[in-house]
Amino acid sequence: MVLVIASDYNATKAELFCYEQNREVLGPIEVNLGKNGLGFGVGDIALTQEKDAPIKHEGDKKAPIGVFTLDSLFGYETNTSLKMPYLHATKELICVDDTESKLYNQIIKKPYNLPKSFEEMRRDDGQYELGITVGHNKEQLYKRGSCIFFHVQMGDDAPTAGCTSMQLEDLQKIAAWLDANKKPILVQITKAQKEEALKLYPTLKEEK
Repeated sequence: MVLVIASDYNATKAELFCYEQNREVLGPIEVNLGKNGLGFGVGDIALTQEKDAPIKHEGDKKAPIGVFTLDSLFGYETNTSLKMPYLHATKELICVDDTESKLYNQIIKKPYNLPKSFEEMRRDDGQYELGITVGHNKEQLYKRGSCIFFHVQMGDDAPTAGCTSMQLEDLQKIAAWLDANKKPILVQITKAQKEEALKLYPTLKEEK
């Protein structure tokens, strides 16, 4: 389990911890969140939303709150010995954020007819040198958000467009630790959801 916990819905920074077999194996790692904080996303477990809580939508620059699978890795290296499915991020690889496309929220090779809006997975700024695909909105619900990743930060205090970013060295440690056979998940929350998360996952330490 990767746990990311922020102070509140407006936070643009958080702390990350990794757990395996009821013990903390990595952390704390400081990470950057969305420029506009966080909103409830579409994950595998629906956490309780209090009245007027923010909801994640396409283009809102909010990181998603929820419980999500961690599905694969991607990056610029061609050969890796990692224990997760890995996509080589070539110039032909894109992630579709066109809400009208049937390929919405999917990483694909560039088709003959390009979608109206998409992200290049081989960026010139190095943010996708290494990344982890978060299983957010896997049902492709309309305008509920797409292309959510862990990726390399632009700077220590550089919020994202809705992803979770960190130093490359920290991302490399997490990528090397993740194992697809152990079905890794992300629990990304604010302190307001901490009590509920502890009920779902009682092995998490109370002080986090």
